[in-house]
Amino acid sequence: MPVFKGARTALAIGALACALTSMPAQAQLGSLINGGKRGADKADACGKGKKGDKGRGVLGGMLGGAVDELTRSAGLRSYVPIPEFSDQLTESIACRLDPEEQKQAAEATLSITRTDGDDTLPEVGASSSWSSNTRNDVSGSSTVTGRQASGSNLDCITVTDIVIIDGEEARAEKRMCRAPGSARYSIVA
Repeated sequence: MPVFKGARTALAIGALACALTSMPAQAQLGSLINGGKRGADKADACGKGKKGDKGRGVLGGMLGGAVDELTRSAGLRSYVPIPEFSDQLTESIACRLDPEEQKQAAEATLSITRTDGDDTLPEVGASSSWSSNTRNDVSGSSTVTGRQASGSNLDCITVTDIVIIDGEEARAEKRMCRAPGSARYSIVA
């Protein structure tokens, strides 16, 4: 009988090993992967990386957390993009601006792109500048820098955003389109 008990134990261990290897890594490593994923998602929210497999998510989460801590200790800031302005601001610009500045930057874009219908078009070269109400060393501008013909009925333009923080310039181009009859342009991929 002792051989039978040993075989049963070996069978149980084998079944457990098979069950574990067939489980997704997330089920096996739960909190480690989930913690890393949150860090990776946070980094992705500011255009710092691409979504990838779980292993990169874990590594990215750990490295992202270390970079965030280093950034905070150096006095540098990173902000979360406000969804309300996601159709007007790129993530790379929004992540550099506090919520009030994001609002100001979005309003600058709206002021140069808003029209009264199909008959009026934003002029290439139209520009709007703003200065932060919350930080002395932050300002920016939005400028219509081009118009593109679209194969569909969409009217599309290119808008260039420039943000200056502590004398350092950040620039982002965004393609914005509007449907016929709409007065508002929005960022398109």
